[in-house]
Amino acid sequence: MVEDELLYHEAAIHRRRSSIITTWDTPVAVSTETITDCFVHQLLDGHRKPTDSSPKHFIHHSAIPEDTVMSDKSGEYFHSHAEHSQSRLLSKKQLSDMAFNIRELSKTLSHMKLKLKVQNIFILGKIHDTTVVQLSRTLAEWLLAKNRHYRVYVEDTLEDNSEFDAKSLLAIDPSYERRLKYWDTQLCAKAPQIFDVVIALGGDGTVLYASWLFQRIVPPVLSFAMGSLGFLTKFDFANHQDILTETFDQGFNVNLRVRFEATVMRHVDNGDCVANDVIEEIIGSGAEQVTHNPERDHHILNEVVVDRGPNGTMITLEVFGDNEHFTTVQADGICVATPTGSTAYNLAAGGSLCHPDNPVVLLTAICAHTLSFRPIILPDSIVLRLAVPYDARTNAWASFDGKERVELRAGDYVTISASRFPFPSVLPLEQNTENWIDSISRTLNWNSRQRQKAFNPDAKS
Repeated sequence: MVEDELLYHEAAIHRRRSSIITTWDTPVAVSTETITDCFVHQLLDGHRKPTDSSPKHFIHHSAIPEDTVMSDKSGEYFHSHAEHSQSRLLSKKQLSDMAFNIRELSKTLSHMKLKLKVQNIFILGKIHDTTVVQLSRTLAEWLLAKNRHYRVYVEDTLEDNSEFDAKSLLAIDPSYERRLKYWDTQLCAKAPQIFDVVIALGGDGTVLYASWLFQRIVPPVLSFAMGSLGFLTKFDFANHQDILTETFDQGFNVNLRVRFEATVMRHVDNGDCVANDVIEEIIGSGAEQVTHNPERDHHILNEVVVDRGPNGTMITLEVFGDNEHFTTVQADGICVATPTGSTAYNLAAGGSLCHPDNPVVLLTAICAHTLSFRPIILPDSIVLRLAVPYDARTNAWASFDGKERVELRAGDYVTISASRFPFPSVLPLEQNTENWIDSISRTLNWNSRQRQKAFNPDAKS
């Protein structure tokens, strides 16, 4: 008897054209078993999975080098691929598998407790906000006094900050000098795996800053709201001691937020262009040539925006999905949002609200010239490309979660796809699934209006 089998079209297995990869002559070797694994996958796969009969579902974790994973049977370490392949280089099948695995992992984690062997604690807050700096000092002092094994990392600029007053803190206990440490952006980029948990003090913008700091591996992020509770800040700092004690001792739930990977592709003027036609270069006959080189990758939590920048007129963009030319857009810009970012710029631009568990990409035009252009919801297995045509009157500008704006000249484009590195957000223990409806009802006053008076048939007209 022949078992059911799912087959992919041969054309879909290797669908990336030469304008997407760095060099055409060098084949891209991608293993779906290892390349699609993110840090959270390694955390689960490297330890014994709890059985259904287990009274409690705990997964213990200690910081391990980025390029190693623990063997489930022997407890020994072995090396995996330290270098990762960008999402834009994955085949259709690999990209679909990666997105599916992240969704399945998120569902699994929503029914489990994650218990970390916490040693290195990362504190993140606005260094220009005096109140937050003082609360960072209070939190650091409490953590150092609570457990002599804790090492607390604060931003390096706080070392000489008078509000934080590191000297008086170190004078409390001699051990604090070796346990109070400082982080900078280079440490976050080179050794993110040393941090067991990130404690964010602020609002949703601080959480986005955590995503910007940790462009690949993201430690679990526990966010305290400094004002009203937002979409990403789930804890009240007034109860921080009880919350952190319960979280570290009993474990916590985690929700994986999908991130996007965006890469700016620069046009290469090598004399082989196809009549300066960006459509022909990307999906036509010119796609067999190397016409673009990639710049730095950006892993974003909210959205990628390509807009007109300082120009006073609208811009023209060519929109591609996989190997198809979708449309030509004339607008102030285009917002490509994650489900998490659906309540941010996407919502202000007229896009749809979207539950963060949905596996989708939201494409919304910003003040489109043609009113028939409506917001589009696309699957997360797609690779979008937003290109500036050669005959465009003005250049465009791209931003990534509102940061690092770069100019796009004629022939340049941005490629956007699902990221291998999701964003793990810590949730309260009593909240197995994120109450997203409560967030939008509370934050946006969703569908709030004065209730109509009841109909009274006996009332005189």
